[in-house]
Amino acid sequence: MTYRVCFVCTGNICRSPMAESVFRARVAEAGLEDLVVVDSAGTGGWHEGEPADPRTVSVLEEHGYDSEHTARQFLPSWFSRLDLVIALDTGHLRALRRLAPTEEDARKVRLLRSYDPAAGSDLDVPDPYYGGRDGFEECLEMVEAASTGLLAAVQDELEGRAA
Repeated sequence: MTYRVCFVCTGNICRSPMAESVFRARVAEAGLEDLVVVDSAGTGGWHEGEPADPRTVSVLEEHGYDSEHTARQFLPSWFSRLDLVIALDTGHLRALRRLAPTEEDARKVRLLRSYDPAAGSDLDVPDPYYGGRDGFEECLEMVEAASTGLLAAVQDELEGRAA
């Protein structure tokens, strides 16, 4: 059975496509690409149909990640087919939990940096959109750090399903 993860930020052109690309690479490195489906979306539809921000694309490509992406808006109906919905900041977390049709669906929503033990209590990935390129580099560092713990959690879930 396929395990489905969706990363969500505001417009789906900076943080969530970056997280999607990094996590998809981690899933492939672990040999789980046949078991785990990774995608992303935004809480709003402002950029629907557009590619990722050019700064996101360049940072991803410079670090060896795939940068192909088309923005879309998260829909409440998706909860039923997703196993995990990963919010990039606490605002997204609240918005997604409000959208969740059931309490069970609301429990599927988690903050990305909660999977990084070094993150401490600051679990938001800052929005790099209005800043310079250094914000995109910082975003990538946070995403990469959290992806290790997230992959371990997903592997545990997959092993639990197999048992």
